[in-house]
Amino acid sequence: MQVNHIANNILTNKTVLKGLEKISEHGTSFAAGASLLMSIGVRTFSIYNTPDVEKENKFYAMANSITSGLVKFGIVEAIALPIENAVTRIDKNASKYLKDSTLKNFNPNTRSYKFITQIIKLSTGLLTAIPKSMLTIALIPVVMNKVFKYNPMEDLKKVAQNFPYKVEASKFFVKNENKQINAEPAFTGRIGDKLSRGISKIINNKTVQKIAKKYEMEDEDIYKHITAMTDVLLTSASVWQTNKSQSIKENCKRVLNYNNIINTAITIMLGYWVDGVVKNHSNGFIERFKQANKLNPKLPKYIEGINILRPTIIFGLIYYGLLPIFSTYTSEKLDKFISKSK
Repeated sequence: MQVNHIANNILTNKTVLKGLEKISEHGTSFAAGASLLMSIGVRTFSIYNTPDVEKENKFYAMANSITSGLVKFGIVEAIALPIENAVTRIDKNASKYLKDSTLKNFNPNTRSYKFITQIIKLSTGLLTAIPKSMLTIALIPVVMNKVFKYNPMEDLKKVAQNFPYKVEASKFFVKNENKQINAEPAFTGRIGDKLSRGISKIINNKTVQKIAKKYEMEDEDIYKHITAMTDVLLTSASVWQTNKSQSIKENCKRVLNYNNIINTAITIMLGYWVDGVVKNHSNGFIERFKQANKLNPKLPKYIEGINILRPTIIFGLIYYGLLPIFSTYTSEKLDKFISKSK
């Protein structure tokens, strides 16, 4: 009885529930923040400690990890956060933005509504995948030079100084920081209201509602699916951009590409499998959580938060914690094997 009492206290804890609600409202920002911390810390540490790998290839992989985390977080905060806030504004004041016909059977309390708004919020990551990869690869030579103080090419310093993205990248971050600070009040006013009204047109669309109702049972996996699609697009664009780069050595390009492809492929396959196992074994927990909070009107948000938190942790541990050592080691050995075979 004492154990059940403690378990119920945890399941109904206000801090836990508030955290799940925030994750539900800002799923993309939460994922980007987690990625930033793990890409700079855990993944970089794992790559650095990979045995029997050339120092040069380690530095490229570490620079790629750092820049990808920073760029992803910067773009998410500049683009995804306003969209997430706009959706939250609709959630809290549905009668202002949604039609009467929508409110009857497609309101913020319905599963189909949660499904489509989650897609809207997560789509920013997918739509910005290509610019993120372009900026990430463009900044790798800068991080190599400024952070690691390492110039693998005799003229890398000259190339980095003349690199067209270097100044633009710096302006990009400064511009967005200033823009975010100055624009924050505006997003709570007329601009934010216009964005909410624009998103509400999507939600009010009858075709969108029909699609959402048809696939609403996929809401537990939609975060996982969009994350996987985003990773595939990011990796594909990164490989293309790496091959075009004039500031990365040819042999290092191949190793970096192999590293990214191995990471993405194994993370998606292993992530789906582990997430499926965890999901099947956590059904009892979910039911117990629902029962403990059945009278709470925010229960759908809490469940949505759990469905975001679970794959974020699983995919994050695999991609940032377990795989970097394997992929860094394997990519270099694969490059040497292919080079010898030619």
